[in-house]
Amino acid sequence: MNVRYRFENSHDKKQLKEAVGIIGTGTALFASYLTAVGDEHFYASRLMPLLQRVVGAETAHVMAVRFISWGLVPLNRYKDPASLEVNVLGQTFRNPVGIAAGFDKHGEAVDGLYKLGFGFVEVGTVTPKPQPGNPKPRVFRLPSDEAVINRYGFNSCGVSEVLERLKARQTQQIELTKVGLPLGINLGKNKLTEDTASDYLVGIQTLGLLADYLVVNVSSPNTPGLRNLQAKEELRHLLAKVLRERDGLQGSRKVPVLVKIAPDLTAQDKQDIAEVVIELGVDGIIVSNTTVSRPASLKDSARTETGGLSGQPLKAMATEVVRDMYRMTAGKIPIVGVGGVASGQDALDKIRAGASLVQLYTALVYQGPPVVTKIKKELEQLLQEQGFASVSEAVGADHRSVDSAAVTAAPSEVATPGAQNPDKEETDKSTGVSAVVI
Repeated sequence: MNVRYRFENSHDKKQLKEAVGIIGTGTALFASYLTAVGDEHFYASRLMPLLQRVVGAETAHVMAVRFISWGLVPLNRYKDPASLEVNVLGQTFRNPVGIAAGFDKHGEAVDGLYKLGFGFVEVGTVTPKPQPGNPKPRVFRLPSDEAVINRYGFNSCGVSEVLERLKARQTQQIELTKVGLPLGINLGKNKLTEDTASDYLVGIQTLGLLADYLVVNVSSPNTPGLRNLQAKEELRHLLAKVLRERDGLQGSRKVPVLVKIAPDLTAQDKQDIAEVVIELGVDGIIVSNTTVSRPASLKDSARTETGGLSGQPLKAMATEVVRDMYRMTAGKIPIVGVGGVASGQDALDKIRAGASLVQLYTALVYQGPPVVTKIKKELEQLLQEQGFASVSEAVGADHRSVDSAAVTAAPSEVATPGAQNPDKEETDKSTGVSAVVI
């Protein structure tokens, strides 16, 4: 009896082990399938949280760039519809969703990023000389807030290495640009440089002809003194030199130059930047970099870390700066909206506020690569629902709504006083209209 029991017990254990092995293998295969096909729910609710528990923030960043550079990305069968195409900065963008600077700092994963479905890729920030950036740890996830704080400090391999890397794929990039997938290069200064302008000029001289657009980054909070360059006279002095250097490039076309600004600006700061950009003929504005503010709504314990905050807590602030800059430039300067873009609605909010293009980064941390297609699908649907035939039709729509509301309000505000006192009708009409315009 005991022998039979031991045999059955042993047999049961063997079956159990085999069953566990089969289930484990099946689960692994199914997870691998979901990973390969880019299942949005699986990435956001299972894979990304698991990776965050076992892999540190900066290590995960380095690994992501490496895997994407190898072409190890989920399948992407989504075909960008005509409604997402944008013509701005003198070129065509197949869709308005780009990867922000800071992810592919050294230009290692450009082609893999296009495979994820991005409509444009911005590499950098690149500094003239190699520099290690700030000491580690310097990147912190705030899962409770869907945010990240970083204090990288422009860690860069330097312009020479980026030049070599991008030059090796220049022919390929020319073809990608022709089909609506442009490349941007974000330029910065070395930490110890005294002649700030010279660093940006080196970047333009070295990398200018490889870019479809260039970005002058004067807004990272992690390089001492950098944000001071946003002050009116400093900015005018710097951008005038930058534009002269750009004009001297021996290419077949003038490479657009954009300036990237911070969200932590006063009303006067924004007005000053708008005036300088218009005065000098800067081609565009990227709004915005990370914020040094810490909203009271932050819950995660890492909220006290020093550095720039990105992700959902930045979203509303960045969108308001987009709105302000569009209004202050009368909608004449193209804007790229960045900060908290994690859905089609987030993208459309920035577009309606005045952005022609949008960028994301932190959303990749929490939702993984499928977030790119998710945003595009949702944006396509929202445009259709709101009666826009294209992204371009939606750019600045909120401002037109306000203007339309003001014009519509004028007669009603005028009519009542006139009806009450016909003798004052003309005066009241004038006053009423003036009040609306003001």
